Amino acid sequence: MILNKIRTQAAPITLQDVWKAKMRIGQMLSRTPLCYSPVLSEQTNNHIYLKYEHLHEGGAFKVRGAVNSLLSLTTEERKRGVATFSTGNHGLAIALTAKKLGIPATICVSNRVPDAKLEQIRTLGASLEIYGESQDEAENRCYQLQEKQKLTVIPPFDYLDVIAGQGTIGLELLEDLPAIDCVIAGLSGGGLLSGIGLVMKETNPSINVYGVSMEKGAVMHASLKAGHPISLREDNTLADSLLGGLGENNQYTFPLIQKYLDNSALIPESSIAKGMAYLYKYHRIVVEGAAAIGVGAILDSHLSFEDKNIVVIISGCNVGLTEHARAIQPYLTTL
Repeated sequence: MILNKIRTQAAPITLQDVWKAKMRIGQMLSRTPLCYSPVLSEQTNNHIYLKYEHLHEGGAFKVRGAVNSLLSLTTEERKRGVATFSTGNHGLAIALTAKKLGIPATICVSNRVPDAKLEQIRTLGASLEIYGESQDEAENRCYQLQEKQKLTVIPPFDYLDVIAGQGTIGLELLEDLPAIDCVIAGLSGGGLLSGIGLVMKETNPSINVYGVSMEKGAVMHASLKAGHPISLREDNTLADSLLGGLGENNQYTFPLIQKYLDNSALIPESSIAKGMAYLYKYHRIVVEGAAAIGVGAILDSHLSFEDKNIVVIISGCNVGLTEHARAIQPYLTTL
């Protein structure tokens, strides 16, 4: 789907905010490697690089936004504690960062969040609330707790400190690959691609920014098509990290995605599984479906390029080994 470009008012977040976030999170996080993929590059006649965000402690890029947000809190806010709602990885990132900083944390998730993520959150000592069948229901529970306990809510995407934190990926990409032509990443609530899109487009508007989502429950994709945020029922998918709504009062990520995203595509489950299998077979990494969706999109020509410098964000590795093995098994001998 080629997006209608809608010019919005001046962005509430700037490149300067992302640079400030880079300096701030450098206290706790190391940059992740950008790895060339010889096989995928040769197969597609492009130069394809993989940004290994799954190597963060906590297993996902979400820790960037979490660290930037929690380090920005006042002393009083830290004492009272924080809460969030999540499809798993953001909650894990908040729990991990809060433990390191000595901040009480409550993580609200729905019954759809996989056990592999729940177990990690529990081991970090955060209070875990499992509520409802969707991220929207978990969000409602989170704000109920905020009202009762006076907690500071750190949303998973529609939050300026989170967007700036995720945007630091874009700064690293420009440092490591100044000739970059295109970035591909999973598209959900938009925190990741809002930050990366801001960095890329404000640096060079000709750099393409593409978002990929699963076929069912792709809220941002459907909202872009409608021209306003909408709600969709969540469905089972290998890319469970891309589930969740945009929030009833989305302030930032929807207009930022409208402004900065060039293209949005829906990817079938078979291509997501193929991407997981490909990354295991040729790069020896075990990643979740949301992390492999970009590779799957390229393999099955849902996105087509010729002789371009392309970066695919490998967003996280929080997947159960049994689930991973079941997903990739049909494709290992055919790739």
